[in-house]
Amino acid sequence: MSTQLIQRTPLLNGEEANTKREEIRTYFHATLDCYEQLFRTLRNDEAYYKKSISLRHPLIFYYGHTATFFVNKLMLAGLITERINPKFESMFAVGVDEMSWDDLDNTHYDWPAVEEVTAYRRRMREMVDKLISDLPLTLPISWESPFWPILMGIEHEQIHLETSSVLIRQHAIDYVQPHEQWRPCQKTGVAPANELVSVPAGTIETGKSKSSHMHYGWDNEYGHHSADITAFQASRYLVSNQEYRSFVEANGYQTDDYWEEEGLSWRNFCKATHPAFWVKKGEHWFMRTMTDEIPMPWDWPVDVNYHEAKAFCNWKAKTTGKPFRLPTEDEWYRLYDVAGLSEVPHGKPATGNLHLDYYASSCPVNEFQQGEFYDIVGNVWQWTETPTYPFEGFDVHPLYDDFTTPTFDNQHNLIKGGSWISCGNETLRSSRYAFRRHFYQHAGFRYVVSDAPAVIQTSNYETDKLLSEYAEFHYGDTYFDVPNFPKALADLAIAAMGDRSAHKALDLGCASGRSTFELARHFDHVTGIDFSARFIGQGVQLAQQGVLRYTLTDEGDLVFYKERTLSGLGLESVKNKVDFYQGDACNLKPLYTEYDLILAANLIDRLYEPAKLLSTIHTRINMGGLLMIASPYTWLTEHTKKEHWIGGYKRDGENFTTLDGLKEILGGHFRLIQGPQSVPFVIRETSHKHQHTLSEVTVWERML
Repeated sequence: MSTQLIQRTPLLNGEEANTKREEIRTYFHATLDCYEQLFRTLRNDEAYYKKSISLRHPLIFYYGHTATFFVNKLMLAGLITERINPKFESMFAVGVDEMSWDDLDNTHYDWPAVEEVTAYRRRMREMVDKLISDLPLTLPISWESPFWPILMGIEHEQIHLETSSVLIRQHAIDYVQPHEQWRPCQKTGVAPANELVSVPAGTIETGKSKSSHMHYGWDNEYGHHSADITAFQASRYLVSNQEYRSFVEANGYQTDDYWEEEGLSWRNFCKATHPAFWVKKGEHWFMRTMTDEIPMPWDWPVDVNYHEAKAFCNWKAKTTGKPFRLPTEDEWYRLYDVAGLSEVPHGKPATGNLHLDYYASSCPVNEFQQGEFYDIVGNVWQWTETPTYPFEGFDVHPLYDDFTTPTFDNQHNLIKGGSWISCGNETLRSSRYAFRRHFYQHAGFRYVVSDAPAVIQTSNYETDKLLSEYAEFHYGDTYFDVPNFPKALADLAIAAMGDRSAHKALDLGCASGRSTFELARHFDHVTGIDFSARFIGQGVQLAQQGVLRYTLTDEGDLVFYKERTLSGLGLESVKNKVDFYQGDACNLKPLYTEYDLILAANLIDRLYEPAKLLSTIHTRINMGGLLMIASPYTWLTEHTKKEHWIGGYKRDGENFTTLDGLKEILGGHFRLIQGPQSVPFVIRETSHKHQHTLSEVTVWERML
């Protein structure tokens, strides 16, 4: 693609801060330049607003999303105090992956013009560039560094450089156009016959610690993992279009026995008969690249999803009698090690079709040799048998707590090795990206033959301490005869409603969602919103699967295993009346309105600017509707800067309580009709340690 190397992800250490500052500045601008240049492959403005596939937003969303990501994370980190455009920073905030809590209904969005988003990106650029100049920089850069969210934003944009290129490749051909800087490879020839290469047994180690200062990493890369790998055989080459053609011509897509249950459902739903990027014209096959349809390069790697790759392996196993399958993540690490690979160098081209060093497409599977293999890294990503899971010692970064945790559902499989457009963190050995098995990336596969079964790590039981505590708080046992708090609040709210209209309710700051379900006993529909996708994931799991499993600490390393079901809680009948969404209570989307009740439980003292919510919340409640606020008023500067507290301090020499603040802010539109009253709750930490707290509850009726 380029005549010069795309800059590599910076090292986090160094000798001189200003030199590192300029390296990061260059990396920032180069990444944004490359991303914006990608969108020049769109033929016209209409191409921004037509969906490439039904499960994703139109491309205008992704054009704006990466810019608003910078602003939202910098706000959360406290590095900026003013937004550029709150409407954009809400509209473009979430909805990237096909998550059940994403809002993918186009009728909810009045997308801005391309020129407006371009202008927004320019303003964001100027703001971040100034921060790079002004923020203190101490080397090495750590998780706590003010430069971490800047690197996070850059690497996030690198991810979307790739995912947006996939969406452009999936777009109708009339909406794209060739571009000089995005030319596909021109090489093609006879595909090599694939063969198996023996890989000796060995041990792999991966994962990194927070004290590692080599490169930026996402949360799932941290921790430690090691494994002993038995000897196996692996294909020398990635599976080429030619090799995959044998499966297609053997009626592989029509033979149910080759497909796993989930894959068979996908195949039947999509009516797939060949890979998605294959195009049949008369008697001839063509391949869709990002901007063109070219005569089929049979020696390039096939692009498929996991289901197709798995069906091919099952076909090979059934027709040869040998145990063909996809490699596990651990076996890929073993291949990386035996191939003698190392990270992409900073001063010379990569040893594979990687980092846009060569082409804006795949290339022949026999072009880049790496040890006895080809394309262990580069060309296309490689599907593995391994659903993503946390390493021992996994922790989330507080600025992006939902980067990985929503994928710990055994429905997202890891892809390894990177593709021709993978840049930055994506090219590292330590990177761990996972997609739903029916998704398309620039991804193909190689196969292995092994008598050892694929070891699948599981994350069925929630083991994160905070999430487990909240699962128990919402759905678990009663402690010290204190009633379940989320249920108690829902019961109070329902009683306060009396004979008022009960069509819609909003559970704002719903956490794990118990109140959302309980309110649905009375309301026609209830929406649960929380800032943390990790919390709402528990409500989503209960609504979809009817069961929630988690561990609770007994003492030390000893744990209990708990299971709760909707049916056991008497809530099975309401699961179709609830929805869960991720959102920022201080910057809610305009569509969240016309509620008969809003419940804000233990929320206001955890917001970065609670007055922003409270001063406008009347616009989201129907006249005569109710607002219930519950809070222990535990104001902490780590959540809310002191100047944004709405009470709990001296004013004019007198005590000014949070209730005083609520009356002052809400008084223009509400009247207090109930409370204050104290409602207790208990959070269990271990078998021998519990938190007992009183939350003050007030109920307000909208009058104006």
